[in-house]
Amino acid sequence: MATTTMPPPAAATPAPHPLLVGAILPTLLRLALPTSIAMLATALVAIAETAYVGILGTLPLAGLALVFPMVMLQQTMSAGAMGGGISSAISRALGAGDVERAAKLAQHAFLIGASAGLGFLAIFQFFGSPIYALLGGRGGVLAEALAYSNVVFFGAPGIWLANTFASILRGTGNMVVPSKVLLSVACAQILIGGTFGLGFGPIPRLGMAGVALGQVISFSAGALYFYWYLASGRARITLSLSAISPSWDMLRDILKVGAIACISPLQTILSVLIVTRLVSELGTEALAGYGIGARLEFLLIPITFSIGVASVPMVGMAVGAGDIARARSVAWTAGVVATSVLTALGIFVALFPLLWSGLFTSDPAILASASTYLHWAGPFYGLFGLGLCLYFASQGSGKILGPVLAGTVRLLVVLIGGLWLVSMNAPAWQLFALVGFAMAVYGAATAFSLWIADWGPQRVTTR
Repeated sequence: MATTTMPPPAAATPAPHPLLVGAILPTLLRLALPTSIAMLATALVAIAETAYVGILGTLPLAGLALVFPMVMLQQTMSAGAMGGGISSAISRALGAGDVERAAKLAQHAFLIGASAGLGFLAIFQFFGSPIYALLGGRGGVLAEALAYSNVVFFGAPGIWLANTFASILRGTGNMVVPSKVLLSVACAQILIGGTFGLGFGPIPRLGMAGVALGQVISFSAGALYFYWYLASGRARITLSLSAISPSWDMLRDILKVGAIACISPLQTILSVLIVTRLVSELGTEALAGYGIGARLEFLLIPITFSIGVASVPMVGMAVGAGDIARARSVAWTAGVVATSVLTALGIFVALFPLLWSGLFTSDPAILASASTYLHWAGPFYGLFGLGLCLYFASQGSGKILGPVLAGTVRLLVVLIGGLWLVSMNAPAWQLFALVGFAMAVYGAATAFSLWIADWGPQRVTTR
């Protein structure tokens, strides 16, 4: 009897990653929720630290206003800009099905994070004093700024590595572990900073240095835990530092997004520093009040970050899989969500500014300055959130130049407009109104850049 030869069974097609097929808005919100909780804790850290410093006095508050933009520059570069470049490269590799490349990208992300952390440490240890003096720091204000800065930037390597490792995990679509660890870091920072800054029991009051110590200890511990988790094989990719072979191709894949993206937070910080320098001429109380008001602007970054960073792996994997239509839909959806949240927050603080500024001081002059800032800047927070969220989403596509140029436009508006207002001896409220106008320009310019951007050809059927 003749035998019939059956053809071998067809190889099973691997199931697509959930980020490539799930409904966009529910998936985005699911990814954003864990990060939102961690970012809420980060916001509470900023509130707690400012409250601690407010207890220490007006000079420390003014000193913190000089250093805080630099601290946020480090955070936004390590977590948002370079971190977005890391997540983008890894998610695009995974979207294309190349797990081995994703693991090698994680090794190169470590090299970048460690190098950047050492760079920040060196810059602010050697040049912190002239930087803060250039911003208007003098006498007791400069001394308080340096007391905080010298400690907080000593821990720069730990902060950079913690955010680098978190970005590696986010690139794989894992938002839960980074959020849990960073939530723990934030809680530890509040407790440690308050204990050493204000003193407790046998622990002496270390002032500004003690408040900064909370950030150094908590982020360093977080970096160690992240490394253990990634090296243990619990993540989708395993990080091994025993056999790193530096490759320019790998570095370029991260830096073509991350390095260019780092220009954006630098522009944001420069915009704030320009206004800080101009306001410092109006007196210590005005500077301290502006520092309280502007600190809320920096808190918008973590809020937007939770939405924007959720869009990075969704956009990146869609681009890697050739589904450009889905990638763009993710970006616009994230932008709408961020705009809605920040518009509501901005209008609220504009109407009730003392609910924010009253947390940190009871000095009438400082409260008046902070309230004026919030009246004029708050209504434009939504457009700032739109621009920032689309900036994060664009990182996932690997095309970041447009949003960065939008940041350049914002910087020029602040610089040229600020110099003109100072030449006219304008009051503080006009400087603050200029800040709000620049936010609106930034949001509109970023949206336009995304609308005209070419993210590549559509290679798969839109789901």
